[in-house]
Amino acid sequence: MSYRKLEEYTIQVTGEVKERFATIINELGEDVSREGLVKTPERAAKAMQFLTQGYKMNAAEILNGAMFKEDYDNMVIVKDIELYSLCEHHMLPFFGKAHIAYIPNGQIVGLSKIPRVVDVFARRLQVQERLTDQILKCLDETLKPKGVAVVIEASHMCMMMRGVQKQNSVTTTSGFTGAFSNIETRNEFLKLITSDLS
Repeated sequence: MSYRKLEEYTIQVTGEVKERFATIINELGEDVSREGLVKTPERAAKAMQFLTQGYKMNAAEILNGAMFKEDYDNMVIVKDIELYSLCEHHMLPFFGKAHIAYIPNGQIVGLSKIPRVVDVFARRLQVQERLTDQILKCLDETLKPKGVAVVIEASHMCMMMRGVQKQNSVTTTSGFTGAFSNIETRNEFLKLITSDLS
């Protein structure tokens, strides 16, 4: 079986961004023509297109394409969804996990679509607070469930590699709608995402 790349890049964007990266590398004091860096501007241009591909994606369409009528009305949780994003302030990575729940209101969504929604918003220049809110609102407005809960835990390289250089800091953000405004329902969700059921 041959290996096939699934990534797609715009030739014009790749060319323009490549030239800008070459300029930046040179201005930082490196020699972009040396062997190890010759292909770096193009690689970086392609990497940035991949890491920001969420701008070209529609999360609501992803959900709408896999919604099914179902009478199930208990909590559905997808936890430990790994996420990788770029901080919009320094364009350095932040990464961690998202825990998401919703309570259906007559229809459910294919489970794989929830991590895809996370990727759509994570693959943009972001702040964790907005990322949490965008995921929450998209699920709430598209699925129209009885409630949605989102918790994100992430480490930020802009705090670890530079600035305060705190290696073990983790940032947690959360958002709740509908039934999750009820403290008992919210506590059930928080207990389930922190427990090991295996």
